[in-house]
Amino acid sequence: MTERKPPGVDFESWVDKQIRDADARGEFAQLPGAGKPLPSEVESTYDELWWVKRKMAREGFSVLPPTLALRKEAEDALEAAAKAPSERVVRRIVEEINVKIRDVMFKPPPGPPLGLKPYDVEEVVRRWREGRAER
Repeated sequence: MTERKPPGVDFESWVDKQIRDADARGEFAQLPGAGKPLPSEVESTYDELWWVKRKMAREGFSVLPPTLALRKEAEDALEAAAKAPSERVVRRIVEEINVKIRDVMFKPPPGPPLGLKPYDVEEVVRRWREGRAER
């Protein structure tokens, strides 16, 4: 148990003496992480929700507003359509994302404006065919 601070001794100097004595006894030598740099989270400014953000990152959650998440999903859908094995799959991918885009277009946006309109399925299929012909 830690001894009490003697009366009349400045608290800071008493604590400093306790730390110096413990260091001299080698009590800090075998601590985990000794001699290693601090994690980047420690060096950043204090954030009250640090633990929530760390948990979300560990669990793979996203914090994007719905419209930005849909933009990312639309980009991914076009990439998937370009790599699709058949025209039928291209059409299915584009039609599914178009349903989501139309749904957001006719509702007030919960975040930043979407800035997208439904894709022209025939145009995406044409580009898919051209991409297949180049191989």
